[in-house]
Amino acid sequence: MKTLRLLTIQLLGIALLTSCNDFLSEAPITEVSIDHIYQTPEGLESGVNALYNRMRSYNLPEGEGSALQSVAFFLVATDLGLNRTWHTPYGPNHTPIGFPGRKWTMGYQIIDRANAIITNAPKVDMATARRNQILAQARIVRAELYFDLIRMYDNILLDTIATTPENAFDEKEYKPADPVEVFKLIDADLDFAVQHLDWAVEFGRYGKGVAHHLRGKSAMWQGKWDEAVLNFDAVIQNTTHDLLPRNQIADVFGQNPNHKESLFVYVRDEQTGGNDDLPGGGPTWISSMFTSRVYELSSGEMIRSVEYGGEALGWSYPNDYLRSLYDEENDLRFHTYYYPLRLIVNNPNSPNFGQPLDPALYEDDFRRYHWSLKKYHDEEKRVGTNNSYKSIVYYRYAETLLLGAEAHWRRSGQDPFNHKALEYVNQVRERANVPPFESFNLDNYLEESARELAFENNRWFLLKRLGVLVERVNKYYQMGSNSGNVAIYPMAPHMVRLPIPQSQIDLMRVFPQNDFYD
Repeated sequence: MKTLRLLTIQLLGIALLTSCNDFLSEAPITEVSIDHIYQTPEGLESGVNALYNRMRSYNLPEGEGSALQSVAFFLVATDLGLNRTWHTPYGPNHTPIGFPGRKWTMGYQIIDRANAIITNAPKVDMATARRNQILAQARIVRAELYFDLIRMYDNILLDTIATTPENAFDEKEYKPADPVEVFKLIDADLDFAVQHLDWAVEFGRYGKGVAHHLRGKSAMWQGKWDEAVLNFDAVIQNTTHDLLPRNQIADVFGQNPNHKESLFVYVRDEQTGGNDDLPGGGPTWISSMFTSRVYELSSGEMIRSVEYGGEALGWSYPNDYLRSLYDEENDLRFHTYYYPLRLIVNNPNSPNFGQPLDPALYEDDFRRYHWSLKKYHDEEKRVGTNNSYKSIVYYRYAETLLLGAEAHWRRSGQDPFNHKALEYVNQVRERANVPPFESFNLDNYLEESARELAFENNRWFLLKRLGVLVERVNKYYQMGSNSGNVAIYPMAPHMVRLPIPQSQIDLMRVFPQNDFYD
């Protein structure tokens, strides 16, 4: 069965083939021929590098607009978020022609390129170990994308056949895939990656740790608790990854994320970058998105400075519910994952320079002042720009521990005193300098996950898997520009799945749109 051909005839990151004639002639825009890419070991490795570039753009894109919006949605639009402006996650923009479309279209474009590598690598004369390393990286990309797509849209296409000049215009059949078959492919790809990737890998590359982590997540979505435990325990029992110690908690999201807690990092480098098609990637605005513009306070006591995030956008923030979960005096996360609540006057021309800002000068305008997230803070971001080239942790060991705790708890029949569940969750709490849990239940687990993992692209999916996304968003998610107008912003039940892009529905003609988006 051939599917998705009209949607995926781009060679992302390598060549862009737009017309029928161009496609048939295989014109190599980057001067790297298609034959070289898929018929030599060096070409296959170039193709894998292109997958990393595309995945970085898919998950943490450069600049602003719909690309950033498609990522910000999953970071902010949960029970922990407050949104001030720019996009309204559960409002008019959440439509078949809105920002969610990028995840679908770009996801399938990257899958098509991963399919091409997976199909062609076995045909290339090369060392078996080298081939398996290439295949493992391509297969983990494909698995990660299908795992994303089925969690976001529920009804998706399943395609493992790469687009070629010979099949690009074959008859096409578009129908929703059986979720069982989707997860079967995801698990097979991840099992292959687990088998052939190393624990210790080059910074910014997939290793065995993230393969096990994703495999455990997949098992959780299928209710396969034994498999989940097996994979999370594999990471926890190996010495490659670990929590950073308490006295290094500030380094978890520090300037150099090349540390044991990082399972996978998207690497950016200004010297080799400039845009997302280049090895160093393009500059992101994500650090500015979560930072208030304290330099706009009318007192003039604050100016742009590195310690307060420099140039800022102030679009989205942690909400009051999230703040209520912290022991503000003792929890180290409250003081390291977020900017200080109290500002220090940093205008050298002020007589109050270096002193705490007068409480009367804080303004009730969320654009200018709000409790702000520091996880994406970039100490090297120049003061006059939103552009950041900081490398960003995308998967980390703390989440492995928390998911591992849940997996053990569920496998035990939800025993509140399950030894491993408490051991794992209390490792996270001990590092944060807060007392251990004496029992494990869904409520305290969700609260601890919020304290540790807020705004790290996992909360929306966790709540959906547990069946409480709508309930909790409608209880806690906020919209507003000041304390006088901030309010709960509702989420309709059908919004637990995204709308399929209308452009793709129009191309496929027979594929159903998700309910209530017509």
